[in-house]
Amino acid sequence: MANQTKKQKSLTEKLGDNQKLYGIDEAIQLLKDLKSAKFDESLEVALNLGVDPRHADQMVRGMVVLPSGTGKDVKVAVFARGDKAEAALAAGADKVGAEDLLEDMQAGNLDYGRVIATPDMMGLVGRLGKVLGPKGLMPNPKLGTVTPNVADAVKAAKSSQIEFRVEKAGIIHGGLGKLSFSNEALRANFDAFVDAVVKSKPSGAKGKYVRKVGLSSSMGPGLKIDVAQVHGG
Repeated sequence: MANQTKKQKSLTEKLGDNQKLYGIDEAIQLLKDLKSAKFDESLEVALNLGVDPRHADQMVRGMVVLPSGTGKDVKVAVFARGDKAEAALAAGADKVGAEDLLEDMQAGNLDYGRVIATPDMMGLVGRLGKVLGPKGLMPNPKLGTVTPNVADAVKAAKSSQIEFRVEKAGIIHGGLGKLSFSNEALRANFDAFVDAVVKSKPSGAKGKYVRKVGLSSSMGPGLKIDVAQVHGG
């Protein structure tokens, strides 16, 4: 780690082997106290779930609006024509198009956090499956990214709506904002994220659903959270 202040050294020593289970608010404050990077670090959560996402009935995926925002500017691309294209641009989309946007993406210009499409454009967008799929950017009606109401979808992406998706090992990662946010703002985002994941519990999940919870910052340690404190755990 970079040169530590006396405060950071004492806190690092306090962590010991780092096996302690922390309360949520305690962990947020500790990560703020341990902050060492010069940039505004992000607060990140990891949830270990009792699911095997290789089975369709155990997939966990959805969208959640973080009440305190994300602290990030999300670039949004929209596949639409005519009035819908104009509405998407007015709502703040970074790039809007049809065949031209398809060609642009095929050329490797994929620096977007969200891709949205009107239903009539999905025949075109489907040709980008191999490009967008691996990046988790393929528009999906279940996630509200295939919609006739592109303006609302753009506004949601630009404000504070994030997607969550379980990975192969049954883990979901999510960004909860910046360490410069107030403790209350970060706690509100944590609660909203966990609540959305709990509400997305799939029919095929067996036994305990939320098994482990961890909080970390971009450059800081990972802290284990007492699952008993987590709503729905």
